Amino acid sequence: MTPSTATPDPQSVSTPVTRSAFFIVATLNEDAASRAAVRAWCADVANLVRAVGKRVPGGNLSCVVGFSSDAWDRLFGDPRPAELHPFREFGSGERVALATPGDLLLHIRADQTDLCFELATQLMSRLEGAVTTVDEVHGFRNFDMRAMIGFVDGTENPSGNEAVHFTVIGPDEDPDFAGGSYVLVQKYLHDMKGWNALTVEAQERVIGRTKLQDIELDESVKPSCSHSSLTTLEDADGNEIKILRDNMPFGRPGSGEFGTYFIGYARSPAPIEQMLENMFVGKPPGNYDRLLDFSRAVTGSLFFVPSEPLLEALAERVPGSAATIDVAPADANANTNTNDQPEPEPAAVPCADGSLAIGSLKGAPRYE
Repeated sequence: MTPSTATPDPQSVSTPVTRSAFFIVATLNEDAASRAAVRAWCADVANLVRAVGKRVPGGNLSCVVGFSSDAWDRLFGDPRPAELHPFREFGSGERVALATPGDLLLHIRADQTDLCFELATQLMSRLEGAVTTVDEVHGFRNFDMRAMIGFVDGTENPSGNEAVHFTVIGPDEDPDFAGGSYVLVQKYLHDMKGWNALTVEAQERVIGRTKLQDIELDESVKPSCSHSSLTTLEDADGNEIKILRDNMPFGRPGSGEFGTYFIGYARSPAPIEQMLENMFVGKPPGNYDRLLDFSRAVTGSLFFVPSEPLLEALAERVPGSAATIDVAPADANANTNTNDQPEPEPAAVPCADGSLAIGSLKGAPRYE
């Protein structure tokens, strides 16, 4: 790739929260034809979003596409995003942030469920035979942005330029992948009977905020094991490090299923992973997030979200070829070599320092 001094347009990572969202996680089928089909599909995504979105111009339809570490190697090869790696598990026993299969993520958002449904139908029909859906969740906005457990979700989300700052990779960080983001997803199921058996005051101590007013508890009364305490991070200079959450409630009351789909965007996966370690292991170890006494993670995957021009250009990229892709904002040209010969599966690429980078933000980009 040829680095650009400007940041390519990102995908629709920091769009406002909508009333509906579909989350689709799929695995890539093994054959070369499937890999070729997914690559070709990358060039169609933006056109399909525009075509479906024009049917309801005010519907705020968008779609974010992400690829796992293994999928990137199999589909596109080198170069690869600097911090892309398999999902890292945290915790033990009954309290585990576990890794589950997932090569491709679709995060579809709109203010109308029918728009989400139509776009998902169009996108997935073009992937028929090339991928296998392993998880699909249809989320909804719950009253005044409240999670299934009754507390407002995403209060501390960055917005505007601040959201871009915390979610989009800059040209000086990973030049080949500027304009991209990392996204981590987990599906949580809640024990609502157990949760609702708590008093409101007990729930507030678990979360670290008031339930009705959505005000953070004073540090003198907020437990160190509260959810807000363990998911608030600061850099070495005392500045808060933020991620962008676009969580959605989901459920099937008739089946007793009540859940939250967690989705967090950042320009490095390190802050999200640190939050998960704090929650599931504890800070210090053993001082874990008491919300996990009532919420259980049943999925977990990490994906890289390429910029808009890179996503389109990836349609022409084949692992092992000499293809060079220019993803400058003004002109996303790509090599026209579309031969799709079976290629060997590349080996997994470790972190630059050979470590897992668990337990600290060392090596992560500075958020300043």
